[in-house]
Amino acid sequence: MMRKIQTPLTAEAARSLAAGDRVLLTGTIYTARDAGHKRLTEAISRGEELPLPLQDAVIFYVGPTPARPGEVIGSAGPTTSYRMDPYTPLLLAHGLRGMIGKGLRSQEVIAALKQHSAVYFAAVGGAGALLAERITAAEVIAYEDLGAEALRKLEVKDFPLVVAIDATGRDLYQEGPAAYLRQREQKIAEGGQD
Repeated sequence: MMRKIQTPLTAEAARSLAAGDRVLLTGTIYTARDAGHKRLTEAISRGEELPLPLQDAVIFYVGPTPARPGEVIGSAGPTTSYRMDPYTPLLLAHGLRGMIGKGLRSQEVIAALKQHSAVYFAAVGGAGALLAERITAAEVIAYEDLGAEALRKLEVKDFPLVVAIDATGRDLYQEGPAAYLRQREQKIAEGGQD
């Protein structure tokens, strides 16, 4: 099913999404990778104000390339998400509602998604130039010293995603291969070719 979703991503909207849903996301999202996540969690532990509002926010795991003249941003493909897993449960506990990346997540992250009614979206890896076309504005908002990993505020329009793990803990990375194997076994049992 194709869904059009706006940010901020409320708990109700997150709970309405199911693993496998295709989504076109519009609104404000933020970027952060490992180093940014480490600084955010350290700031939380010190009781400091964060440079972005976490409540109902969506963070895109990306380190975009520099923008060419006349472009808003350079290539903006997702990075592998598991590197953010040590920091994610704390951010979810402080209101983060969605994350965009690629690849598997830990059981601790999946449990935190369920506990806090949040979702994990997958973006297509290797399609950073195409994804960048859906970003209408970009500005560095914190940690500029991190270069490509600086925190950015992005405006996106119809940003294409798939719900990889929903707020109930359904995990497309587990269900997808299992469904494929069931279909393959059924085809073989019916006398079809592998």
